[in-house]
Formats: sequence, C-alpha cells, structure tokens
Amino acid sequence: MIDLDISFFIQLANFIITLLVLNLLMFRPIREIIRRRAELMSDQLSKVEDFNGQAETKVKDYEAALDSARKEGMEIRNDFKEQGADQEQTLLAEAGKVAAATMKEARAEVAADKGAAMKVLGGEVEAFAQKVTAKVLG
Repeated sequence: MIDLDISFFIQLANFIITLLVLNLLMFRPIREIIRRRAELMSDQLSKVEDFNGQAETKVKDYEAALDSARKEGMEIRNDFKEQGADQEQTLLAEAGKVAAATMKEARAEVAADKGAAMKVLGGEVEAFAQKVTAKVLG
C-alpha cells in the first residue's frame, strides 16, 4: 500500500520545481526558437511567392513588349517594302521615258541617215545600173 507521508509532498514539490526550472531553462526557449523559425519560414515563403508573382508579371510584360515590337517591326518592314515598290515604279517609269526618248532619237537619226543614203544612192543608181547592164550585156 502507498503511504502518503511528508516524503510524498516533498517529491511533489521537487517535481513541480524541476518542471518550472525546465520550463524556464529549456522548454520556453525551444518554443521561442520554433516560433521564430515558423515566422521566418512563413515570411520567406511569402517573399518567394511575391517574387514568383513579380517574375510571372515581368515575363508577361516582356512577352507583350516583344509581341508589340514584332508587330511594329513588321509594320515598318511593310512600309519600307511599299516605299521601295513605289520608288521602283518611279525609277522604272523614268527609265522607260529615257529609253523611249533615246529610241525615238535613234530612230530619227537612222531615218535621217537612211534618207541621206537614199539620196546619195538615188543619184548613183543610174550609174550602177548602167555598169551592171554593161557587164551583163558585155
């Protein structure tokens, strides 16, 4: 049987004092460290989530800017193509006019040379005809 004498109360007091001392020296600091660690982890997790959110936003903004730049580049390229085609048409039209004028001058010069040659040869045809006739008839 258990006797409840003074030693029981001394042991109970000793247990309570040991529990209070351990709480003060060990359990409370360990709980504080665990609480700080949990706060730190929570804080770092929220920072990581914010950073990931900002990174996603920046990637989306970058892609939007890149798409916009591509569209702008395509528009500029198309404008340059149109300007080049217009300039090409202008240059070809001018070259055609110059070629037509040159051809007209060349034809006029050839016609003039032809007329002069016809006049020169027209006067000599009679003499050539008589020479040929003389050679043929003997």
